[in-house]
Amino acid sequence: MFTTLRLVLGSLACTVAAIGTASAADPASNYPNRPVKIIVPFPAGGTTDTMMRLLSPRLTQELGQPVVIENKSGASATLGADVAAKSAADGYTLLAGSAHHTIAQSVLPKLPYRFDTDLTPIALMAVVPNVVVVNANVKPRTIQELVQEAKAHPDKYNYGSAGPGSAHHLIGEMFKLRTGAPLTHIPYRGSAPAVADLLGGQVSIMFDTVTSALPHIKSGKTRALAVTTATRSSALPDVPTLAEAGVKGIDIGTWFGLLAPAGTPQPILAKLNAAVVKAVRDPAISKQLLAQGIEPHPSSQAEFKTLIAKEMVDFKALVVQTKLSVN
Repeated sequence: MFTTLRLVLGSLACTVAAIGTASAADPASNYPNRPVKIIVPFPAGGTTDTMMRLLSPRLTQELGQPVVIENKSGASATLGADVAAKSAADGYTLLAGSAHHTIAQSVLPKLPYRFDTDLTPIALMAVVPNVVVVNANVKPRTIQELVQEAKAHPDKYNYGSAGPGSAHHLIGEMFKLRTGAPLTHIPYRGSAPAVADLLGGQVSIMFDTVTSALPHIKSGKTRALAVTTATRSSALPDVPTLAEAGVKGIDIGTWFGLLAPAGTPQPILAKLNAAVVKAVRDPAISKQLLAQGIEPHPSSQAEFKTLIAKEMVDFKALVVQTKLSVN
């Protein structure tokens, strides 16, 4: 009897050891087995937050575990990125990253992390055009009128941004460089509070994402003057590009993608990439994203890594060109 029991226990021990060995060999075999947290480094209501809350139910379905959104704003989106970069590399804490991060790496001299080495690309999710919007009570109705008015009244016009070193900030400084318009920069802790002050008239202008700006353009509370990309936005087909409005040399959209802490096992990254790509390509999800002015653009890990590397170089050059500095 005892011999039989020892044989049974021995057999169970071998089975458990084999399962443990298989799990160690393939970290993705039982991933995820608990909720996955995605850090959104902006306040609720901005483009990143809007997009991730649209995608999270579909990602939950794909991964079989709850996907939880946590807003952690501050320091031009670098606070949340720092938290993500220093989290365990196990696939359970991710970052909803954006072009703001590649710009910040070039502008902010003392970041406590490196965006291109301390975080690992999972997948690009979408690209969103930016748009020049003004408060409805602002007199100019075209880009050229805005430039003329700003030059005639140098202390009158200011623009809000999602924070120092953000994409909004860089576009604003490029606009000033290309047009000579003397605009004063007013930084905020994200797009949503900046939009609130734009609506209230505390700031005159924003270089915001179409997603964030679209509801207020449609309601008539703000007015769109131009988009900052080479082509028009499908959500605002009647709004000209800056080039069409006479301002050459600006072509900046905002990308959004998912990243993990460096060192996250490749099988987990591959599983996450597959989930993101499938979620973004879902026709129902794509329709919802496009309605928000978000252009679905799922990618491979390699494609996303190439994009980040290119922008690190390109934005560094633009920062030098615009003499943009943030202490």
